[in-house]
Amino acid sequence: MELNCLGLRCPIPIIKLAQAIKEDLEVILLSDDPATEPDLEAWSRMTGHSFDKVGVAKYLVRR
Repeated sequence: MELNCLGLRCPIPIIKLAQAIKEDLEVILLSDDPATEPDLEAWSRMTGHSFDKVGVAKYLVRR
C-alpha cells in the first residue's frame, strides 16, 4: 500500500501510517514533513515496526 501524506504536517503522517499498517504488512509512506524521519524513529521504537528511507520523502515501513 502507498500512503501519500505529502503536504501534511506532524502528527498527521504518523497517525495515518498507524491506521494503514494495521491492514498491510508493508506501507510506502510519502511524506515531506521535516519531522517525519525523527517521528518514524520514535514511533518504530514504541511499536516494534521498522522503516527504511528509500527515496526523497519516501519510506518503506514494515510491521
